[in-house]
Amino acid sequence: MTALDLTIPSQLMTALAPDITLMVGAMALLLWAAWGRESIQRQRAVGVASMILCGVVAAMVVYFMREGGAVGPGPIAMDRFRWTADLLLLLATFATIALGMDYNARERITSAESHVLVLLATSGMMVLVSARDLIIVFLGIEIMSVAVYVLAGLNRRSDRAAEAALKYFLLGAFSTCFLLYGIALVYGATGSTNLSTIAERVGGTGPVSPLLLIGMALLVVGFGFKIAAVPFHMWAPDVYEGAPTPITAYMAAAVKAAAFASFLRVWMEAFPEVFVQWHYGIWWLAAVTMVAGNLIALAQKNIKRMLAYSSIAHAGYILVAVLARGNLGSSAFLFYLFAYTLATFGAFAVVIVLSGRGDRYLKIEDYAGLWTVRPWLAGSMAVFMLALLGFPIFGGIGFFAKWYMLQAALDSITPLTNLSVILVLTSVVSAGYYLYVVMVMFMKPVSRPDSEPQPTGWLTQWVIAAAAVLILAFGIFPDPVVRLTRSSVIVPIDR
Repeated sequence: MTALDLTIPSQLMTALAPDITLMVGAMALLLWAAWGRESIQRQRAVGVASMILCGVVAAMVVYFMREGGAVGPGPIAMDRFRWTADLLLLLATFATIALGMDYNARERITSAESHVLVLLATSGMMVLVSARDLIIVFLGIEIMSVAVYVLAGLNRRSDRAAEAALKYFLLGAFSTCFLLYGIALVYGATGSTNLSTIAERVGGTGPVSPLLLIGMALLVVGFGFKIAAVPFHMWAPDVYEGAPTPITAYMAAAVKAAAFASFLRVWMEAFPEVFVQWHYGIWWLAAVTMVAGNLIALAQKNIKRMLAYSSIAHAGYILVAVLARGNLGSSAFLFYLFAYTLATFGAFAVVIVLSGRGDRYLKIEDYAGLWTVRPWLAGSMAVFMLALLGFPIFGGIGFFAKWYMLQAALDSITPLTNLSVILVLTSVVSAGYYLYVVMVMFMKPVSRPDSEPQPTGWLTQWVIAAAAVLILAFGIFPDPVVRLTRSSVIVPIDR
């Protein structure tokens, strides 16, 4: 049996229709962006067209979700988990482009290709979350990663951006080697890269091949770099700090969501029969990531680095869903990612507003007295911090996300009691840096020399307002999100 059938049947083309539409539209916009002189006006025009394209692709995804699709052993998934993950990625893409249009105008970044690169990265993510074959997983990661490498160094006048892009590229390429070698070893042990076939061939009662175990370990390392889990996180703080802030939000939310969705699918569909062999490895990865991410975040004085380590800690929380397995695990995974994406984009949008041109004001102390100068920004940032903390009532949907994750952990086939205790304790630790930001904004006097309100782009205002309203609204009425995520679980493959 070959690793991957190179023929492209019509059913496969139908399954990839939204992904191909996004790629083709991005290529057309790339030609438009490349012709003519660079200008802020052209950059904004391409940005608007990119947002419209996102809306068209989202409509296609909703159509496929309503129609349903065949769930079989083919290389592309058509279950609701894939479509819901696609909608989440398109939401993050829409917000990134909206923030980027205002940010690029302020920073005099005239490259209209920046929005196209976001679309191309998203197309790679959509391929990644739909992949039921390890070769397609690799292709999706590469399409996504190459575009994000460039986006990290988008501001060519910034030394920090150049450093971020170089570090991300080198470590990203290094991690891809682990992933590809792991795929090769899994293929060597099972004779296939199709997730369904792998599950069949490792499902016997005999001893597990050492070749397969090493391949699985290398896959964990490769995915660990992409999700920034400890100890594979070393690139994240520097890259998040140096990259343009809209791209930082995109990496912290969309890139992490896509990598996690693929990670969850691979582990649930290819290796469910060898759960005992990989359970403790993922358990310790989750525990160390939660503890280290939160403890190091406590020492951060830079708001972007603090949010970077916060993102690492949340990677540990989301790993709990991988261990929980089953319908409840994948449902809790999507619910958590939705809440996390809203809070992350809202927080980074506030950072964009307050950092000033050249990202000069990135210290947490620069937020002192914000309540007296810009109360709406201080209130919104407080909502985002409390949502990331999972604080009841004012944390909105963030509280239910943590609760849902705990429920999935405790009700799993193998109850994760000890890991749930670690999740709760580290969430308490995270209050030390989330509430510190709130305290600085509301309880300290103004410290910035130019504390007068600066103009804020209307698109950035829209992202902040929409994120805050949705967090609070779904915190009061979470039922629509709960119903969507419960109907969007990973469907077992019909073998």
